[in-house]
Amino acid sequence: MSDARTLHPTILREYDIRGIVGETLDADDLRAIGRGFGTVVRRGGGTTAAVGYDGRLTSPAFEAALTDGLVQCGLKVTRIGLGPSPMLYFATHTLPTDAGIMITGSHNPPEYNGIKLVLGGHSFHGTQIQDLGRLIAAGDFVTGAGQAEKKSVTAAYVERLARDYAGTKPLNVAWDNGNGAAGEVLEALVARLPGRHVLLNETIDGTFPAHHPDPTVEANLEQLKDAVAAEQCDLGIGFDGDGDRIGIIDGQGRVLWGDQLLVILAAEVLATDTGAPIIADVKASQALFDEIARMGGEPVMWSAGHSLVKAKMAEMDAPLAGEMSGHIFFAKRFYGYYGFDDALYAAVRLLSIVSRSGESIAAMRDRMPQMINTPELRFPCAEDRKVPVIDEVKGRLAKVSGIEVHDIDGVRVNTEDGWWLLRASNTQDVLVARCEASTEEGLKRLKETLAEQLRASGIEPPDFG
Repeated sequence: MSDARTLHPTILREYDIRGIVGETLDADDLRAIGRGFGTVVRRGGGTTAAVGYDGRLTSPAFEAALTDGLVQCGLKVTRIGLGPSPMLYFATHTLPTDAGIMITGSHNPPEYNGIKLVLGGHSFHGTQIQDLGRLIAAGDFVTGAGQAEKKSVTAAYVERLARDYAGTKPLNVAWDNGNGAAGEVLEALVARLPGRHVLLNETIDGTFPAHHPDPTVEANLEQLKDAVAAEQCDLGIGFDGDGDRIGIIDGQGRVLWGDQLLVILAAEVLATDTGAPIIADVKASQALFDEIARMGGEPVMWSAGHSLVKAKMAEMDAPLAGEMSGHIFFAKRFYGYYGFDDALYAAVRLLSIVSRSGESIAAMRDRMPQMINTPELRFPCAEDRKVPVIDEVKGRLAKVSGIEVHDIDGVRVNTEDGWWLLRASNTQDVLVARCEASTEEGLKRLKETLAEQLRASGIEPPDFG
């Protein structure tokens, strides 16, 4: 068998590698990716890498194959085992490693799996991933006699999470792990936090028997809502499949979306870091950007995607960033943290704020400017049509007067009524849309305009509600 291997083109995404097991991604691909990425690390002067994996059924075998590929390149590999993606990121900052690789399908359905990559403390993404695919197809690998060892960082990671808890009043909290990879860490963490903690689906199970592991879809939060009501909790906290995305339920059973959560977190950050840039993705409410400015910060709109946001944070030296998808990033210059997306750490910081404030998270939510908007709407679109549809919409909008178009990531269109967004997902074969207005009539008009644009590109719009 030739060393060269051509990967399925659909798995090389903007900020990670992800595919359907047995169809577009298998263990031989993982071994080849290990050899390819190991070659990149070695040619950059690196000699070490850390590897972790999530709770999907194929993840242990994928981790073994990838580790084999890395070792064949002469790398010293530290295998940290099963856990959430942010624990792997933590390992890359606290162990003597030049790179990190996480085997995870993130929030995708059980049949998916994939890889998130870190090189030199930064996300490996975009053209780097495409170049990696070409290197693997050419079989242009470095070889060497590497080695692998197992080393747990779980205890150190839990200790670091708990260290920044700064609450004063015990809280009653429900947690839904969604059978994801954060389960063992979550159990250890709540044992160190004051208050009462009700755990749901804490057992790691890659079949996700309770519900799909994506807390940005409200249907996946119903079990958590029920627990908050039944246990009279102050709030509920949910995680995705690999523990880097968070969902919040207030004591009244209402969802706090990513932009609303970021308002609460930004208030604390800006109290000590006046004028700092706070980054949010293009899906965030205008109310968020207005609130950041009101609190003395610099609101920055940026592309969606954890790797892209982390790169922008480093560029701007921003202390905090967030996405509607529930990724929250605290940068290294603030409270000594490391600038990666960590749902468990975001939970600790949120609990600290709520505990100290003397105010419920429901009251915090009610104090925010109230906009009328849709949730993040995701609907199927063929992989080879996603980007062309966006380009077609941009072309048509260029001929429309009286609007403002932001094309940082897809199209975000400001009108007198508010704004609407259409962008291509970088992780799934879907388009993503959102609309926001100050009146119901305005929201209806925005939805109609968006639907017209979709139909003009041969896409039947979903029910926007």
